[in-house]
Order: sequence, then structure tokens, then C-alpha cells
Amino acid sequence: MNNEEKLAYMTSKKYKPPKRDFKSLLERNRESGGYLFRKNVGSWFYVFLRGMLLFGLCFLILQPLLNKFSLSVMSERDLFDSTVINIPREFTLSNYELTATLLDFFPSLLKTFLMALAVGILQVASCTFVGYGFARFQFPLKKFWFLCVMMLILIPPQTILSSLYLYFATFDIFGIFTLTTGAPLILLDSPVPYLMMSMTCMGLKNGLYIYMIRQFFRGVPKELEEAAYVDGCGKFKTFYSIMLPDAKAIITSCFLFSFVWQWTDSLFTNLFLRNMNLLSTSVQSIPQTLQSYYQNHFGRHAFPSMALQEQLLATGMLMFITPLIILYLIAQKGFVESISQSGIKM
Repeated sequence: MNNEEKLAYMTSKKYKPPKRDFKSLLERNRESGGYLFRKNVGSWFYVFLRGMLLFGLCFLILQPLLNKFSLSVMSERDLFDSTVINIPREFTLSNYELTATLLDFFPSLLKTFLMALAVGILQVASCTFVGYGFARFQFPLKKFWFLCVMMLILIPPQTILSSLYLYFATFDIFGIFTLTTGAPLILLDSPVPYLMMSMTCMGLKNGLYIYMIRQFFRGVPKELEEAAYVDGCGKFKTFYSIMLPDAKAIITSCFLFSFVWQWTDSLFTNLFLRNMNLLSTSVQSIPQTLQSYYQNHFGRHAFPSMALQEQLLATGMLMFITPLIILYLIAQKGFVESISQSGIKM
């Protein structure tokens, strides 16, 4: 049997590879001078170490969530039972019903979703234009303006809260409103200031989005734009038709970041959106809301236990982050793709 016949036989269905038992492994290891054993032990040790590291990281992330879930399905009696640790003796979903009542959950969920969606769309749209401009065009004081973008990332927003409050409490444009109406506008307790900041790239984490999008567009070959210009496309049509479709992954990533940060934000929400009853502020006030609930239903001298307050707070946090987990599961492919692309092109 020549080599071609051997190859045809070994690739056919009739061929059965010889069984590699422990004796054959020892023989091959002896023939290799112990190299086979060292290689297998090294690969097994690497797989074991990688598995332990991944398990540890997953445990660190999931363990607090599992503890909160275990706490949320316990009855109040289980909270004071020293024999109950993680598995409840009396499984109940009444905590979710009470927490939903305290949070006014579904109306608050809708308001939070619409606000996060509007802010995410405005921030991504404005930051995409600015990031593309920084990546592709030359204009006066470009380095200075990009330094300002870096300052948006480095300077914490708490440092400008008082200025923002005073500015939107007496909002005026070159004195026009004072001249026409006799007084400046008061824009506090409305979504208008936050939407204005999102449109002008001054919202939460906008500097980071500009930087990410700029880095992505810098990695796109300039030949694509030049070919579009040769075909008669203008700058805007080139951006819209050629560059923007390639940036779907990084735009998805920035939108997810913006949506999640707005969903969980309490800084600007407490400053501008106090009357909207969003989930980020409602969850924080569960202990106070629970006390009012007890006094209205069980008398003014009734107070909930601290254990019950912590239990409902854990339940509210689970209900608060569940939509974000669902969103990530839906969009994880685009999110991971954008992170890998931005990492390569930076």
C-alpha cells in the first residue's frame, strides 16, 4: 500500500484509529524522553489555572447578586432565624409585590426607560459627529479643543454641580429672556437641562464617548473616503453612507454605556429630574417610603424592622438592574465586537 492509498484509507469511514491506552502513552513518553509528559502536565495545569481564575472572577461578580436574590425570596421570619443562611425556609414572592408598590414600579420603569433612551440617542448622535470631526478634519485650535474633551473625562462632574444649578436656575441667552419677559427662565425639575447637555456633548461621560469614537474613525483607512470623494460624494454623504455603517459596533457600545450610566445615575437625576420619580432615586428612598407605608397602613406608631428595610432594598436593587441584564444579553454581540475593534485600532 503506497502513501496515497494509506491516506485514502485513513480518511475513509472504515478507518478506526488505534486506541491510545495508558501503556501506549507511557511508551510514547519514553520515546520522547519525557517531553510528552511535561507537555501534557503543562497544558493541564494551564487549563486548571485558567478555569480557577474564571470561576473566581465569576463568583466575585455573581455572589452579591445571588445573596440579594436569596434575601429577596425569604420571609421576614427567616431573617431572624439563625439557622437560615442562603436557602430560605419559607419561599415567598411577596417582597417583590411590596417593593413594586413602594416604587410605583411600572410607571417609574417606563419613565426611566424613556429618559435613558432619549439621553443615549442624543449623546451618541452628538458624540459621533464630534468624534468624526476630531479624527478626520483639521481646524483651528484642534489640540486645545481635544484637551477640553480630555478634561471632561478627568474632571469629576461633582466639581461643576453648583455652577450647573445656578446656570439652569437662571437660564438666559445673552439676556434675551430677561429683556422680553422680565426674568430668566427656571429650567430646574425638568428634563430640558439634561437633554440640552446631552445634545452639546456636556452630559455624563460624553468625553469618553468622543474619545472612543475618535479612536475608531482614526483606524478606518482614508482610502475609503478618498474613493467616495472621487465618486462625487460630499463630506456629509461620505460620513453617512460610508463611515457610519462601519461604526455600528462602536456606536452600539457607546449607546449601551450611555443608557446604563443614565439608568443608574443619581447625581444629575437629583439635580435636574427630582419630580420625575425615576428608579435610580426611588430605589434609594425605599427605607423612607416603607416607613410611610407602615404608618399609613398600621398606624403612626408602626415602624418596619431594619432587617425588612434591608431586604426590600435588596429586592428593589434586583428589580432595578434586571432590565440592564436583559439589555446586555440582547446586545452583547455588538458590545463585545465594538470593544475588540476599538482595542485593536487604538
